[in-house]
Amino acid sequence: MLRRFCRHIKEGFQGFGRHFGLSFSSSTAVTITLIIIGVFVVLTYNLQKMTLTIENSISISALVAYDAEDDNNIKRIEKELKEIDGISSVTYSSKEDEFNYYINSADEELRKFYEAYRNDNPFHDAFILNVADTKNLNEILKKVSNIYGISEVYDGGSNTYKLIDVLEKTRLFGGVLVLSLIFLAVYLVYNTIKVAISSRKDEIWIMRNVGAKNSYVRAPFLVEGILIGALGSLIPILVLSISYIYLYNNLNGNLFGAFVLETPMPFVLYLSLGLFLGGILVGLIGSYISVCKFLRVRR
Repeated sequence: MLRRFCRHIKEGFQGFGRHFGLSFSSSTAVTITLIIIGVFVVLTYNLQKMTLTIENSISISALVAYDAEDDNNIKRIEKELKEIDGISSVTYSSKEDEFNYYINSADEELRKFYEAYRNDNPFHDAFILNVADTKNLNEILKKVSNIYGISEVYDGGSNTYKLIDVLEKTRLFGGVLVLSLIFLAVYLVYNTIKVAISSRKDEIWIMRNVGAKNSYVRAPFLVEGILIGALGSLIPILVLSISYIYLYNNLNGNLFGAFVLETPMPFVLYLSLGLFLGGILVGLIGSYISVCKFLRVRR
């Protein structure tokens, strides 16, 4: 069994060397594909973190009407808010808390202006709401507005939602591009193995005549496909690992000074392993499709 396995590995390497030009072009295609895949994996992962950061920073301010600022109404409103699906947390902020918040966030001149109105506090009692998913935000805003005793509702603003939408569309575009490139790489491996099978048709015919099973005939070609994919993954692993570590260090782990990037370790290790396995899988799929089509013989 071990001897047969070693023979398949040897023949796979020999086939790779025998058709080095085609194998090299296929490996190059896998390399380019995996580099682009790796770039989009890095971007998508960090864009996902960025999107979550933005979403977590979005809060809804629900202002309580002046005529509903008694304890009974406050408790009722808080209970109704907590019953709305999609709201992850509800925090009560009294009109005094609201006044102090704006006082503390203002400059010295504005503080003096606000202080003159402390005894006649113009602010409302309010509830600060965090949402679990911004996709249902419009529905949540509508339900909050319909609660008796809520006078006004403020959210994070349309520009924030537009940014989230752009990030989601970028991830979708990247996914479509990656799938297209994977298909191209599989097709090139498929053609390489097809040529390898054609060049060895006499040898394959002899093996079949002496009773070799299809699995025995196919194994070297599958090994060759795996080699093409594995070799094609080496350059992407090096390029992306070194590049990400370099960019992370030069950006001090922050993008635009506001969004935290994923730390290189163990992210780079997972990325490298994923690229290596991805290369092997692309090579295996391409070679498997080819041998199943061109070595289709019933036994």
